[in-house]
Amino acid sequence: MKRLIVPQRLLAAMILAVVAIAIPGVAHAGPAEIAVPTDVAVVDGYKLFLVAHAVGVQIHECVPNGSGYRWRFVGPRADLYDDTGKLVATHFAGPGWQARDGSKVTATLDGNGSVTVDPTAIPWLRLRVTSASAGADGDRLAGTKYIQRLETTGGLAPAAATCNAETLGTLAEVPYTADYAFWKPTGS
Repeated sequence: MKRLIVPQRLLAAMILAVVAIAIPGVAHAGPAEIAVPTDVAVVDGYKLFLVAHAVGVQIHECVPNGSGYRWRFVGPRADLYDDTGKLVATHFAGPGWQARDGSKVTATLDGNGSVTVDPTAIPWLRLRVTSASAGADGDRLAGTKYIQRLETTGGLAPAAATCNAETLGTLAEVPYTADYAFWKPTGS
């Protein structure tokens, strides 16, 4: 059996060529998709273009409920970061998101696009964008059509017993984290 002996310089050049060919493909690839339950999956014809990691609070208010009381969801307040820890957007009631370039989107729950993956955390969601606009400095979110809330921790309303006559009108800011995945049509 013959062994092929490749001079070290030629081997190094071959490795560099393979790396040079592979890097542009990686640079243009979008973020990796997260495996999700069917109820929150995005339909074909859309591509993932941004995944941002949220750190913030889910705000709940103690309100009257017939002859008793209950916690009512008010909205989120969170900062969204990229994989390097750079702030890329904020999240607020609406639900809405605003990128650092000023572009904005608002969305609504898409059908039954909600799944409780962890009973100690807020559900995973698929949201359909209802409004999108460019900002003064760019259009990062303007093409968004779907948003998924995934990998959630925390955020659930406080225990029901803590909402009573003494706490009526109280706001509870419950810490949460989540990944938000932003999708636009394929080809855009």
